[in-house]
Amino acid sequence: MDEYWVAVVWALLPTVVVLGLFVFVMRSILRMDRTERRVYAKIEAEERAKRRSAPRPAPGVGEDAAA
Repeated sequence: MDEYWVAVVWALLPTVVVLGLFVFVMRSILRMDRTERRVYAKIEAEERAKRRSAPRPAPGVGEDAAA
């Protein structure tokens, strides 16, 4: 009977290992995507803040005198 369970373990081991690798790879991909989206949102927020706080030119400044 003992040989039977050893055979069962050896039969299931490749499937479990492949499943573990699949889970690890998918988890890494999802974490990478989440981190990339977070960084992109932070950069985008910084750029929006820069545009809001940029000084606006006074009326008439930078315009041609001929216009």
